[in-house]
Amino acid sequence: MERNDSKFTGGKRYKNNDITVYWKPSACVHASYCYRELIEVFDPSRRPWIDMNGSDTDKIIEIVNLCPTDALTWKWNDEARNDAVGNDQVNHIKFRRPDLMETKEIIEEAEPVSVKIMVDGPIVLKGNFSIAYSDISKDVQDGIISICRCGESDHQPFCDGRHRKIGFNG
Repeated sequence: MERNDSKFTGGKRYKNNDITVYWKPSACVHASYCYRELIEVFDPSRRPWIDMNGSDTDKIIEIVNLCPTDALTWKWNDEARNDAVGNDQVNHIKFRRPDLMETKEIIEEAEPVSVKIMVDGPIVLKGNFSIAYSDISKDVQDGIISICRCGESDHQPFCDGRHRKIGFNG
């Protein structure tokens, strides 16, 4: 998910000399890896909640890469550096499926779908897949979705963060 500053919408940007971290609140399920692992940078009790001077760039990248929903992503401020390292090392791990015509080739070369069950939270799916629920059908390409486990989301089957409000344990 390469981010171009002029095209990034629906979130906030935080910069230091080396990188820009992007936060998209609508994708955040509050898995808490960021502030649990690096409170010096990610502190939800502070405004702004991200302080890019709180740690070195390598540590910030390491923690941003832990985000299970890509609510946090990053890129180098130097576009030449982004090009030099290639897309697989920028912004997070990428999931790609080759644009192939034959089913056999797709099965052999497709990336697996990643499934994470978040403690006291949703099921997070990453990759290329289709989901059908009631009258909802969605194709996801190189994407991430969070599936509600608490049963209280107003956007079933998708998580809307309500599990945190109700104190869901599961």
